[in-house]
Parts: sequence; structure tokens; C-alpha cells
Amino acid sequence: MDKLKRVLSGRDAEEPSGLAEVIDSTSLGWGTRLKGFVACFAIGCLCSILPVNFFPLSLNDCIMGSCLLWIPKKGLVLFAVFYTLGNIASIGSTMFLMGPMKQLKRMFEPTRLIATIVMLLCLVLTLCSAFWWRKAGLALLFCILQFFAMAWYSISFIPYAR
Repeated sequence: MDKLKRVLSGRDAEEPSGLAEVIDSTSLGWGTRLKGFVACFAIGCLCSILPVNFFPLSLNDCIMGSCLLWIPKKGLVLFAVFYTLGNIASIGSTMFLMGPMKQLKRMFEPTRLIATIVMLLCLVLTLCSAFWWRKAGLALLFCILQFFAMAWYSISFIPYAR
């Protein structure tokens, strides 16, 4: 378990005791990191699912829930914002496990650079299509692309899955 903690926190090799004490005293404990990850990931999933359907009780409810996207003016913006915020919160949840700097370094490694750029581009284009262009079909297309980009980005962290 200690090896897993060292790998996820970015300390693969043993460090000098003075530096290790400073890092340990300024960082979150493992339990706090895990709680932050679970909370942020749950909020991200809730925000991603919430705009599509609130309480899916039947097939008719699922169809009605997806119609929230087509409510004039406010529906498109709410859908795109909640879906994008959900994905951002899900990405942010992993920062609790690894730390922000290690997460950013790993996001922009050469093996996952394209996946990261596509994912971030889809996040931005979803919000642009909702706020500036006000095109419902385009926002829906970018949300679908955002889903696939997030899947590709997530799979890029699994060894030998690329």
C-alpha cells in the first residue's frame, strides 16, 4: 500500500528525510485524498447525468429527460454547462490522488498529448456552442465528442490500453 501511495503522489524513489518531512507536512493525508477524490468524482458524475434526466423511472421519463436540451434559450446553456462542469470535476478528482502538478505533467506527456488536447478542445467548444453560437445541434455534437474524448483520455492512463 505504501508503494501505491508513493507512486500516486509522485514519489517513486525514496527521498531524503528532510524533504520527505516537508512534503508530508504540507500535503493531504491519504484518507483525505481518497475522500476528496470520491466526493469530487461523485459531484462530477452527478453534474454530467443531471442535465440528461433527473429521475429515470421508465423509458418515457428518459426520453422526456433528454428533451431538457431542447428547452428554448436556457435548456441548451444549462445542459452544456452542467455536462462540461461534470467532466471538469471528474478530471479534478484525480488531482486529489496525484496532486495538481503531477496530474498536469502526466496530462501533457507525449503519449497522451493528443487525447488531452482533443478533450480540452471539446470542453471549450461545447461551452462556445452553448454561450456564443447558440446552436443546439452543435452543442449536442460537442457533448457526444466530449464523451468520447474523455473516454480516450481516461483509457490513455491504463498501461498498454492505447
